[in-house]
Amino acid sequence: MAGTPRVLRAMNDRAALDLLLEHGPLSRTRIGKLTGLSKPTASQLLARLEAAGLVIATGTDTGTDTDGPGDSGSGAGRPGPNAQLYAVNPTAAYAAGLDVTPERVLAAVADITGRTVGEHAVPTPGRRPAEPVARQVAAALDGAVKAAGLVRSDVRRLVIGTPGAFDPTTGRLRYASHLPGWHSSALLDDIAAALPMPIEYENDVNLVALAEQRLGAAKGHDDFVLLWNEGGIGAAVVLGGRLHRGFTGGAGEVGFLPVPGVPLVRHVTKANSGGFQELAGSQVIPRLARELGITPVPDGPYAEVAADLVGRAADVNSGPHRRLLATYATSVATGLASLVSVLDPELIVLSGSALTSGGEPLRALVQAELGELAASRPRLVLGDVLERPVLRGALESALTTTRDEVFDTLTLR
Repeated sequence: MAGTPRVLRAMNDRAALDLLLEHGPLSRTRIGKLTGLSKPTASQLLARLEAAGLVIATGTDTGTDTDGPGDSGSGAGRPGPNAQLYAVNPTAAYAAGLDVTPERVLAAVADITGRTVGEHAVPTPGRRPAEPVARQVAAALDGAVKAAGLVRSDVRRLVIGTPGAFDPTTGRLRYASHLPGWHSSALLDDIAAALPMPIEYENDVNLVALAEQRLGAAKGHDDFVLLWNEGGIGAAVVLGGRLHRGFTGGAGEVGFLPVPGVPLVRHVTKANSGGFQELAGSQVIPRLARELGITPVPDGPYAEVAADLVGRAADVNSGPHRRLLATYATSVATGLASLVSVLDPELIVLSGSALTSGGEPLRALVQAELGELAASRPRLVLGDVLERPVLRGALESALTTTRDEVFDTLTLR
């Protein structure tokens, strides 16, 4: 079937839809120029996509494209009548993402263009969930669907991001003992029964890496490591443009990584401290600040306190604040050196509030320290996706598959 007119039309359709997603509304002439199609072929393509409900006319543009009724089709680009603009129809499909933490389940729904149209959070305080996890997940999704003015059947796919990873051989969540209620062997079946739709599960840090690869600092890079430091410390590894998850899904669980000067983690299924987490995790920053005589050290969740202290330290060029930043940078670089020695990535992205709050001063210190500790010299950058990066990555993951399904015009008659 390869090379047949039907397949070639489908390939051109997808190329045009991807261009509309990337650039926003475009005229027929502009689409023709970007795809290399003639104006008559571009016109047929747009008519086909409009009839399928995949694109809509969004108005006119008075630029140089001669795209109006009087256009001769010569492609000269002379100023002429108003050009009709076309865009991807945002209502063609919807996808959803969930970001799960011990404190809450946050859900969002996005239209096929990637615009978030509804959000809802279900709090989950305490070590024992007040209701079954499957019910929490369903409630969060239904709240986001309602906020979007939709019904559940409008959502084609859901991606759920959690700490740790579901072991593909057992279906049980691993590396996240701090997530109450998520360790039942029947959990995935319970969620599938509560939400009869395609559902995928992904590690939260992997989703942050996906968001950075699609939208942020790692765009255009096929080999990179993302180091995340928020409530816990973790990494995501992208090789050849694809996430490397490992045999049990545990690739990147660097909180357990043995490093000098801190206890080893002997029982990783029960403990969430020790190793690299104990050396550079967000819970270390308040203790280090007190040891250096920095006051006040605010109370609150470790991630918030660490971000505040690191942000303040980045604004000071001397004294205990600068020593805190330098000590933290050395700790971060110590763990990164092991990853660099094994993976030799092109790029390292620093993400999570305990890292991004340090801005360029912290990035430069970590870069310098890593240069002393590792043989290769990857470039370090700060993450760009700062607002709900796990949720954004979950939506991007769900949208990728949804677009592949919806944009496949081979099914059109």
